[in-house]
Amino acid sequence: MRTRIKFCGFTRPGDVRLAGELGVDAVGLIFAPRSQRRLELSTALAVRAAAPPMLSVVALFMDNTAAEVERVVATLQPHLLQFHGQESESFCSRWGLPWLKAVAMETPNAEQAALEWIKAYPRAAGFVLDGHAPGGSGGAGRRFDWSKVPPVHKPWLLAGGLHPGNVGAAIAKLQPWGVDVSSGIERAPGIKDGAIMEQFVIEVRRADGARGN
Repeated sequence: MRTRIKFCGFTRPGDVRLAGELGVDAVGLIFAPRSQRRLELSTALAVRAAAPPMLSVVALFMDNTAAEVERVVATLQPHLLQFHGQESESFCSRWGLPWLKAVAMETPNAEQAALEWIKAYPRAAGFVLDGHAPGGSGGAGRRFDWSKVPPVHKPWLLAGGLHPGNVGAAIAKLQPWGVDVSSGIERAPGIKDGAIMEQFVIEVRRADGARGN
C-alpha cells in the first residue's frame, strides 16, 4: 500500500518542480477567494507550467462562481478539481473532470456529520477530511480529532495539521488513501520549504514501509 501525497497551496514554479522531483503525486493551486494562497490565473499558469509529466495538478475552489470555475478549467486545464465550500453535487460534476469534496471535521458530532456529507456527494471521486470548521477554509494547520474519522468507501485524503513530525503516526493509525498538506511544509503561506517537503515525503514512505512489514 502506497500512501498518495498531495502538496497544496503552491505559488512558485520552483516549489512545484521540487515536488515533482520528490515523487509527490499531486500539487494544489488555490482559487478560493478568502485563501492566503489564492492565485491569479496568470500566476497559476506559470506555476502549472513547472509541473512535470505525471504530476497531477489540482485546482481548488471554495464557493467560487460558475464563471470563475469555468475560466480556470478552460485556461489552466487541471487534472482534478477540489471543492471546499457549499457547492452542490451537480455544480461539482458539471465540469467534465474528476473531483474531490472536502469534509469539515471540526464540528460537533463530526463522525455522523461527515457521513451525511459524504452520502450527499455520491459522484465525488474521493474526499478530503480536513481540520477546519464548516464554512472555514483549509490550510490553517489545524488538526482534528482523528478518532472521529468515519468509514469512507472511496479514496480519501487526511488533511489538517499534518507535518513531518506526525504524518507517520497518522498513516499508522488511520491508513488513509492519501495525505494532503499545505502549511505543514511552509515557511510562510504559499512559500514552501524544500527541506521540510523532502522530510515529509521521507516520513510518508517510512510509514508505508512499516505497514508492509
